[in-house]
Amino acid sequence: MTELVHTRADLATARADCKGTVGVVMTMGALHSGHETLLRAARERADHVIVTVFVNPLQFGPTEDFDRYPRTLDADLEVCRRAGADVVFAPSVTQMYPDGQPSVRIDPGPLGADLEGLSRPGFFHGVLTVVLKLLQLTRPDLTFFGEKDYQQLALVRRMCRDLDVPVEVVGVPTVREPDGLALSSRNRYLSAGEREAALTLSAALRAGVDAAEAGADAGAVLAAAHAAFGAGTPGADLDYLVLTDPDLEPGPVAGPARLLVAAWVGGTRLIDNAAVHLAPRP
Repeated sequence: MTELVHTRADLATARADCKGTVGVVMTMGALHSGHETLLRAARERADHVIVTVFVNPLQFGPTEDFDRYPRTLDADLEVCRRAGADVVFAPSVTQMYPDGQPSVRIDPGPLGADLEGLSRPGFFHGVLTVVLKLLQLTRPDLTFFGEKDYQQLALVRRMCRDLDVPVEVVGVPTVREPDGLALSSRNRYLSAGEREAALTLSAALRAGVDAAEAGADAGAVLAAAHAAFGAGTPGADLDYLVLTDPDLEPGPVAGPARLLVAAWVGGTRLIDNAAVHLAPRP
């Protein structure tokens, strides 16, 4: 049975009952099958699974969609029950930030100022701050993050390594619709025409992956991805399309790499990424 708790005190009591390994999956709710994949991955690795459902105001800019973000706790609980979660922690803002917005926040460093951080200043300060707080409250052995939010995953890993947080950070592959669109809570904002345009992101990634598998170097892989994006259905406004190493350092020339894309489709900002393997230079 899945236990729903809303307060720190009730979470502490529920956590004390979890014997053995504990995995935590952090969400902002509006759960879909991508989240369910995270929960099932946690269920396979941990004796107990805690899910957090919290729309974090710290990671929304003044023009972003905090009030618009969907709150669907009843439906989320059904997903958690189906996936075998033991505890769902759904705190209020005052439970998470009892003294108001925190004066001390986690600085994501240079990596947090690039890509998503460049487009959304302060975003990763809010993400890492709430992640660290939730890790302290849930005290897990493992925490699970989807690879779709790849920069977030990389930063959480770096934070835990740099600050000696004793938790294993597990990345879980992106879940996609049959046509290739990455699952996202924001997909529900797309009209039918916008959803068609949104496929341009995954098409660009697929072109880059295909080029890499054909032996193309970094420049040709990136060029193939840009060409596919430009040839896609009109309506997607490119923010960035870059090729990095797996830790998001610039300029890979061979071996494992990551292709990342972000674009506005109507009023909705979407991100996606894919792993590529670059052939060595001759």
